[in-house]
Amino acid sequence: MKHKRKLVVYSISTMLLMGGCGNLGDMKENTNSSTNTQATEKKNHDDRYVSVQDYTGDGYMPRHGQETDKIAKEHQDEITKAVQKFFIETYKTEVKVHNVVGSQDAATVFVESVGEPHFYTYAVVPIDKQKKEVKFDNVFTQEGQVENAIKSGLYHLLYEEEFAQLDSYFTELQKKEAVVGRTVESLKKVGGVGYMTPNYFISPIKDEALDTLYNSYIENPKMDIVQMREIFEKSSFSPEKLIISIQLYMSKKGSPPSDKIFDQVCKDIKSLEIIPPGLYSVTLNDNLIDSLTAIGIKDNSLELIYPNYVLRE
Repeated sequence: MKHKRKLVVYSISTMLLMGGCGNLGDMKENTNSSTNTQATEKKNHDDRYVSVQDYTGDGYMPRHGQETDKIAKEHQDEITKAVQKFFIETYKTEVKVHNVVGSQDAATVFVESVGEPHFYTYAVVPIDKQKKEVKFDNVFTQEGQVENAIKSGLYHLLYEEEFAQLDSYFTELQKKEAVVGRTVESLKKVGGVGYMTPNYFISPIKDEALDTLYNSYIENPKMDIVQMREIFEKSSFSPEKLIISIQLYMSKKGSPPSDKIFDQVCKDIKSLEIIPPGLYSVTLNDNLIDSLTAIGIKDNSLELIYPNYVLRE
């Protein structure tokens, strides 16, 4: 099977609008060429990478976030209350806060929905660094981010049985093959991209059926699954408008991504009988994840990505 070895970052780390996460090049821009400095940089770079089984989200730090992180930690309780209030008022959804980290001129707050629909997302709370002041009344979210997170959770509810089959597939795969997913702890602390499991996440694109369902949910968050299906089925859903991104890791440290396992997963996704409709991407990484950025994709990662998604209807 033909696949790409390409660094394509579509993790939460590239989506944080308040400063984002710096890559290694950004961190090195002011270094000199001395042997000692280069050796120190290599050690710091190597120390950033940990086994994915050990990664819980600790160490995550967006670029330019050190100063605001201290302020955010000092006001974590107030930030938590402000964000929870914001989600109730704006999205009619109760959330629990798992992590508050500093970013450029703000705190980024990672949350998880309480109950159904289930999803992970994040909010941003501005911080005035000069005044060391947190603007609790100015909580905001990236345009479309929370809306898509809710849509992904609603979509999972609509196809709960099909997703259960997909989950069973990964359970059996990991019994037979030397692959694993991420830890649930890391999804809670630095996930933030909607409905997520250790093995995949759901990313809706613009779609009339999901838009209509989302609007109905915001109007009536207590609607049951029967009502959801009636609303969803009145509109025409396009599987091309939703991506299910599979991300797996080798279970042994030092093992490069296996072409054999990668090809088998891609083949299985094309042939499994009962899985949810959508566009499927597949990524197989080695065992390491960058603790600073929460990114596991590297130059040696094996990827089946755009424009070669697997379409399941």
